[in-house]
Amino acid sequence: MFFSSNIKFLRRRRGLTQDDVADTLEMKRSTLSGYENAVAQPGFEALIILSKYFNVAIDTLIKVDLCSLPESQVRQLERGYDVFIKGSNLRILTTTVGNDNEENIELVAEKAKAGYATGFADPEYISILPTFRMPFLSKQKKYRTFQVSGDSMLPIPHGAFVTGMFLQDWNSIKDKDAYIILTADEGIVFKVVENKLKEYGTLRLHSLNPLYEPYDLPVNNIREIWQFVHYISPELPDNQENENKVLLETVKKLKKDVREIQTRLQL
Repeated sequence: MFFSSNIKFLRRRRGLTQDDVADTLEMKRSTLSGYENAVAQPGFEALIILSKYFNVAIDTLIKVDLCSLPESQVRQLERGYDVFIKGSNLRILTTTVGNDNEENIELVAEKAKAGYATGFADPEYISILPTFRMPFLSKQKKYRTFQVSGDSMLPIPHGAFVTGMFLQDWNSIKDKDAYIILTADEGIVFKVVENKLKEYGTLRLHSLNPLYEPYDLPVNNIREIWQFVHYISPELPDNQENENKVLLETVKKLKKDVREIQTRLQL
């Protein structure tokens, strides 16, 4: 049972005194002190109050030794990514922090993408990635930047750097939003997503470039998901709308011709 050490640990991480917490929760300081020093046992109502205050599930407060968890996992819990709250396996994210104990944004350039596919959960590998900060992004969320390749997401050009916010709960994926997905078979892909997890256990991935057909990605092929935030590129987007329309019509005509030939052969 880790309740006593956990609430003390969470309180101190917020830089609060026992008086601060007790006043907010309309609780006697001596009562809170008794809980933290394991000389008093909380009732169910007190457990609910403390669980909501720290945004950590009751089961976690009681069963998990938060003091022994790595910093990255504690940060996930504090953001609400709790296995008992979400009802799914907690995905542990390996991350880096600066001298000020604030999380960095790691950069996965084109040359590093192959290594990231196997080293994404390795602290040593993540620690050697270049890092930077973007002051306009929330400090309460985790971000990572990936360099994209190919033309499937035009007008976002080949070589652009796309930044994503780490997504813990995959059920929260919104249709028609873009995501960076680490897969077991294809490595890193950047696509517009259609969420079919509840119905079929898959995500349907769409390209912005209409020349590429959508396809389904099984959930067991997914390792990480990052929700698209923005991209950086030294290139101005090309006005390829008319060109793409012509190419798309050409492809459609070719497909139609092939189907007609196949039909004739079958007669």
